[in-house]
Amino acid sequence: MHTIMSPCDLAPAHIRAIAPYQPGKPIAELAREMNLDEAAIVKLASNENPLGPSPLARAAAIASLDELALYPDGNGFALKSALAARLGVDMAGVVLGNGSNDVLELVARALLAPGASAIYSRHAFAVYPLATQAAGATGIETPARDFGHDLNAMLAAVRDDTRVIFIANPNNPTGTLIAPGALHDFLRALPARIAVVLDEAYGEYLEPSARAPSVAWLTEFPNLIVTRTFSKAYGLAGLRVGYALARPELADLLNRVRQPFNVNGPALAAAAAALDDMDFLAETKRVNDAGMAQLTRAFTDMGLTYLPSAGNFVCVRVDRAGVDGIGVFQALLRRGVIVRPVANYGMPEWLRVSIGLPAQNARFLETLAEVLG
Repeated sequence: MHTIMSPCDLAPAHIRAIAPYQPGKPIAELAREMNLDEAAIVKLASNENPLGPSPLARAAAIASLDELALYPDGNGFALKSALAARLGVDMAGVVLGNGSNDVLELVARALLAPGASAIYSRHAFAVYPLATQAAGATGIETPARDFGHDLNAMLAAVRDDTRVIFIANPNNPTGTLIAPGALHDFLRALPARIAVVLDEAYGEYLEPSARAPSVAWLTEFPNLIVTRTFSKAYGLAGLRVGYALARPELADLLNRVRQPFNVNGPALAAAAAALDDMDFLAETKRVNDAGMAQLTRAFTDMGLTYLPSAGNFVCVRVDRAGVDGIGVFQALLRRGVIVRPVANYGMPEWLRVSIGLPAQNARFLETLAEVLG
């Protein structure tokens, strides 16, 4: 008997098996579901900048609106030039993306394929296994060490078919940080044929002394790819701008699989302007440091365990007798507070909370205390 197939039936098995990325719940969606006032909802779920965008970035985006009928610069010359000048890198080694998420997928598309493997840590950013699976490659998840990357385990997991290793530093969602010396030793020990993606999406929140000299390492390690974003500290999550830094020959490979106009005009303009707003960046870090202290002090007072974090978020253990992180998450939702459950990261007892403004942090803490009784 002839079986009628649909295009879905004929799609590659590795594509059909993908479980899509689940973003943080939008405020408007929660308001509809729970019949709540949008203005009364606090969202601390997506590691967004509570200060909003840099004023310079906002002005640049608005000024660019007159050119909405024109295609953006597909090469992103102005932004690449600004990044090259600020970071002291070759402009040919800069790759722009529709958020750093896009750049991570460019790496997978350019370097992975069926028959290849990629390595990433347990509790690391969910996009690493997703991008690997979408390329038809095999994902190798290594055990975590104290909720962070175990570099020795990652080295031990290397196979002949390994092509990419993903490392988030600081790590999302756990906030753990690898010391620069340990990272450098890892890069030196690794075969040069394997690309290492050092994802520094939260690097701007670090103290200068804790930051790895990753840009300088590009001259030493031709297999290194550093990825960064304007979505977090620069407050441009809604415009989607990220970038990769690599040797020009590696950047050229990524650009071959990049969509021609993957970053829109207002985003290019806003990002270039945001780079110059050092006062805004300093205020962002100040607010984040104060908010982190506000939350962690309260967790300690409440007898809750949390993971010390180097990002703009913190994971707190909230399980109580018979109630796990999902249960607490849902109870918070009903009261108009959105945080992030991390059961999909193998941490069902925990919630990840983004750092907000003082009043937002206080609202979350009061509501959490109410939920936990």
